[in-house]
Amino acid sequence: MFERIKEDIQSVFHRDPAARSTMEILFNYPGLHAIWLHRLSHRLWKANWLWLARSLSTFSRWLTGIEIHPGATLGRRFFIDHGMGVVIGETAEIGNDVTIYHGVTLGGTSWSAGKRHPTLMDNVVIGAGAKVLGPITMGKGAKVGSNSVVVRDVPDGATVIGIPGRIVVQKSKGEKEADKEKNGHREKIAKKYGFDAYAVASDNPDPIAHAIGMMVDHVHLIDTKVEEMCKAINKMGGGVCGESLPTLELEEFCNQDTNYTNEQAKESFDPHI
Repeated sequence: MFERIKEDIQSVFHRDPAARSTMEILFNYPGLHAIWLHRLSHRLWKANWLWLARSLSTFSRWLTGIEIHPGATLGRRFFIDHGMGVVIGETAEIGNDVTIYHGVTLGGTSWSAGKRHPTLMDNVVIGAGAKVLGPITMGKGAKVGSNSVVVRDVPDGATVIGIPGRIVVQKSKGEKEADKEKNGHREKIAKKYGFDAYAVASDNPDPIAHAIGMMVDHVHLIDTKVEEMCKAINKMGGGVCGESLPTLELEEFCNQDTNYTNEQAKESFDPHI
């Protein structure tokens, strides 16, 4: 039991940069409290102590704001971030290393007995306020955007957004490798010009981030062409491109009346929004 608790705590350190110490996690993470109480209520449910299991589940809901039916099956290193308003139904099955945020519902769409709640495979991430409904399967590594409603199966590695949920990202292994190389170029050119490319991943459905990513690609292409041209001119006896390009700092784009630093800009970014 204590090994599982230690594993849960380490999973929080890996997925929540706000976690500062073990004691903070032990006493201030209701998502973990709900999971630990569920493990006990789930054992009672399996032992056919149904009333006691439901009563413990209700106490957990009152204590944490998270409702997990004692019949639900939870995998290892499951993490509920923030947690308030999460509902997980009786026949839901959750794999290992799954992350869900506040306001998520894993609900049923049928009055009939039997399997009626979702199955989440390993490494699934579900954004705040999303609803995953019915006996559907979320494939390994799938992601659901905030406030989306998913009512159909989602394949491995896909990203789903909208109401009803639609797949916006699903790439083959070869495409993922190409994107990895492409993002490597983006990171290099972004660092060269003095800004952080954390928000310009090629698979980001945010149109602004996508536009920034295309601009970075364009700057990289221009930079490469200029470098090739300078080399050719220098081989012909010219003396150009002796100085490096000027560095652009984030402060140059901020209000001069404020002391807004790079670190403050990064800290103001909230991935849960």
